[in-house]
Amino acid sequence: MTNKLEVDGVILEFDSKRVLQNVYLKSETGKVTGLLGRNGTGKSCLMKIIYGELLPNDSSIRLDGKPIYNEFRNPTDIMYLPQGHFIPKSLTIKTIFKHFQLDFSDFITEFPEFKKLYKERFKNLSGGEQRILEIYLILASDSKFCLLDEPFSQIMPLHLETIKRLILKEKRDKGIIITDHLYKHILDICDELYVIDEGKTYLTKGLQDLETLGYTRINTLPEMKMCNYTKTYI
Repeated sequence: MTNKLEVDGVILEFDSKRVLQNVYLKSETGKVTGLLGRNGTGKSCLMKIIYGELLPNDSSIRLDGKPIYNEFRNPTDIMYLPQGHFIPKSLTIKTIFKHFQLDFSDFITEFPEFKKLYKERFKNLSGGEQRILEIYLILASDSKFCLLDEPFSQIMPLHLETIKRLILKEKRDKGIIITDHLYKHILDICDELYVIDEGKTYLTKGLQDLETLGYTRINTLPEMKMCNYTKTYI
């Protein structure tokens, strides 16, 4: 089954300063939707609005055409990876996997070095290990949509490709929205790419748009990194 998540009509103001306006973003089952923008343009705010953690001045959020009115989302509909850690530090890895109803053996198939940490508490993991665990929990959960805010930060290069492979695997059954300053990784895996500029979202039609919108220069982009997005438009 294909599910569709849409957000538009977003207006967000802080102390009379308008951060977001005229925003539209769509995510669908089977697609990775990238979200880019310079610092302070409201990427994380938009993620929190979609999840229900931040209440905007106005917005319309629809799941399969039906408006969502409640503040926090049903985890079977939307899961959210914030920039900060969200797992209670006192919990053991064993307890965490039981709570999320996930199979630890599937996890160590991708990250075998965690096998010895099964009975450890979350607080005893390194920052990078904590981040890998949280990314996996969000991605592997039985949810229609995943929002990933800065998933590639704090991750060793050794694990970046594994995480990107997991994202591509999980998108078969859900829609994924992802933002990260390490944008080259997003270009590797995204099917559609939005850029926030001056409070508005723009669905890009090619890499040239990233330069036009002032996000980057074409000659700084990775050579021949052909993801679904670049294949579509180049």
